[in-house]
Amino acid sequence: MSDTARLIADARAWLAQDPDPETRQELDDLIAAAEAGSAEAVADLHSRFDTRLAFGTAGLRGEVAAGPNRMNRVLVAQAAAGFARWLLEHAERGTPSVVIGYDGRKNSDVFARDTAELMAGAGVRAILLPRLLPTPVLAFAVRHLDVSAGVMVTASHNPPNDNGYKVYLGGTDNGSQIVSPTDAEIAAHILEVAAGSVADLPRSEQYEVASEDVERAYIEATAAVATTTAPRDAVSFAYTAMHGVGWRTAQAVFRAAGFAEPTVVTAQRDPDPAFPTVAFPNPEEPGAMDLAFATAREAGVDLVIANDPDADRLAVAIPDASSADGYRRLSGNEVGALLGWRAAELASAAAGDSAPFGVLACSIVSSPALAAVAAAYHLDFADTLTGFKWVSRAPGLIYGYEEALGYLVNPGTVRDKDGISAAIALLDLVSTLAADGTTFGDRLDAFAERFGFFASDQISIRVTDLSRIGEIMSALRSNPPARLGEVAVERIDDLSDGFEGLPPSDVLRIRLADGSRVMVRPSGTEPKLKIYIDASSDEGSVAERRATATARVAALADAMRSLTR
Repeated sequence: MSDTARLIADARAWLAQDPDPETRQELDDLIAAAEAGSAEAVADLHSRFDTRLAFGTAGLRGEVAAGPNRMNRVLVAQAAAGFARWLLEHAERGTPSVVIGYDGRKNSDVFARDTAELMAGAGVRAILLPRLLPTPVLAFAVRHLDVSAGVMVTASHNPPNDNGYKVYLGGTDNGSQIVSPTDAEIAAHILEVAAGSVADLPRSEQYEVASEDVERAYIEATAAVATTTAPRDAVSFAYTAMHGVGWRTAQAVFRAAGFAEPTVVTAQRDPDPAFPTVAFPNPEEPGAMDLAFATAREAGVDLVIANDPDADRLAVAIPDASSADGYRRLSGNEVGALLGWRAAELASAAAGDSAPFGVLACSIVSSPALAAVAAAYHLDFADTLTGFKWVSRAPGLIYGYEEALGYLVNPGTVRDKDGISAAIALLDLVSTLAADGTTFGDRLDAFAERFGFFASDQISIRVTDLSRIGEIMSALRSNPPARLGEVAVERIDDLSDGFEGLPPSDVLRIRLADGSRVMVRPSGTEPKLKIYIDASSDEGSVAERRATATARVAALADAMRSLTR
């Protein structure tokens, strides 16, 4: 059998088990074109069938289309059935259980119902959330309902045509996302399922639909994050859900906590899988917050708050007269440091005359600023691998964050990043500052005065050929730089075999003689190589500290661009 004939046979076998009319038609047309001699169609089939989306600690994520290397009902059925087998195999008491949530992306509701039916058919107690809801509500539900596991159908802030599948574990995992080796164990069961046809898998409609009490409990617990005695309705803010599922839940939480009704970016308020007003539904991307800034300027608000489409991330912007937009989006490190300072102060106040206790944690690619806060308040500090599956597992955690706009302000309630509870913590802080006649910008200066000024930058090298990422990482390992710009490299930590208690990860940490740091790693969800640069200064005025640290970061960014070109 020729290679093309084998490829077409694989595609026909997939077609035979696909229950989705849209992807069936798509694949049928592709097969016909390939059989008619279209080289483009053959190449497309190779892209879809030569490999499959890998199930890992981030679950599954990819473009919605036909084939094993895309997100579709066949692949989701295989994942659901494989995960069900793992749950049954690892059940510690009685029948295992799973709660399933979904966002507003294309096919999210379909993938969620398929998962519920297949879980129930396999003998797992399945509970489907009553409607599309933010990812943090699903993470909350795993603990609130005391189930064995959770599944969230979402692609978070990925491009519009993507969807994904995130997995959480209850019990001793405390509602956190899965980590290794669980991912590999589940993946092995998924491959067992994939050896047959999903059409043969048992299904059942005897799954439960959760009541609205789950969201109500989340709203109540999240509103309680606000602790300030200052007036809570004095701060005006604009809010965007970025065409995602955040608005309804966020609005209820804002009201329950007593904050002002926000000025809403109405064009982005309601879920829309096409994301028509943004090229890329990620508040970190250039242009993504343009409508929010325009809305904020018109209303003259004190603050801009944005959730990403599944509301697990939070973006913040403050007034800035020097910006053409009138507002400046803060980095995740800036917000993360100030929320960490807030957490340290709350821990200190709760301890009274005793020593405060608890752990502040952030990912290894986030700013060293949080470690400085922990040291000043005599709290423990933990740095973890990238991803909240690791941050959320820090023992004794009272606050955690990562620079990609993810914050965990209430680990007693949710063990994942949560853009809604983070918004409440932020509004709580800004309300306190306003009562004292200061702003968030003033607080950033106060942070620099007390702890030093920490500057950060990130470079993303997007590739079309994934092998290029491996080539760059290999070159840095085999021929490490002795200097970056004018600064000597002190040492390079290679985390590929684990390092100082951290699990193995494809990360290089470059430490420089002036105390600066560069981290290099492949992205876990996109075809990118990511470079994180951090520098700080605690000498001179705030302006001088800012100038020194910023200049160091800029020089290192130039050096890394040259090195990886």
